[in-house]
Amino acid sequence: MSSTDRKPVHLAVYDTLADWETGHATAHLALAGFPVRTVGPTREPVTSIGGLRIQPDLALDEVRPEDSSLLILPGANDWNADGDPLAPFARTARAFLDAGVPVAAICGATRGLAREGLFDDHAHTSGAPQYLAATGYAGGDRYVETDAVTDGLLISAGPTEPVAFAREIFRLLGAYDERVTDAWYRLFHDSDATAYAELQQAGTR
Repeated sequence: MSSTDRKPVHLAVYDTLADWETGHATAHLALAGFPVRTVGPTREPVTSIGGLRIQPDLALDEVRPEDSSLLILPGANDWNADGDPLAPFARTARAFLDAGVPVAAICGATRGLAREGLFDDHAHTSGAPQYLAATGYAGGDRYVETDAVTDGLLISAGPTEPVAFAREIFRLLGAYDERVTDAWYRLFHDSDATAYAELQQAGTR
């Protein structure tokens, strides 16, 4: 697939979203030719936990799986709020998976997917097994103690693993070849200076 054929990646945005969790993924997907579009509860601006004001490109009810390469769900305090205000995003994740379109969730978003039952039959990870167990979900035996997990079309990661999260996304979408993805991970996760030269040779930043 050429970069001109790549459908957009949709990044969910909502109040209290964790700014630091998806930047590696979205920046390098854009460099690989994937347009990135933000999706809010409505088209009204939202404010991240760091105070960044974001104007969504689309409202959640405007997004269709067939128009997307991937739905990314970042963490946010609101995933833990009373009344489950972000449940519509978890339901949209189910619709994406049912349509054969990947979903990637990190940090608090994993709690929302657990509540929705999406981890009941997928290997997954999060910040801690107890965090998801508190939802009462049925997938506890599929929890994996690791940085990030890909099972089929579903990616999950804990709050301290934005680089591993991005790596799994690149692999699933075929954004870069495996040699480049490995070098990128070693540079940004391990601070391996030799990986920078490999990325330069590959023409990748």
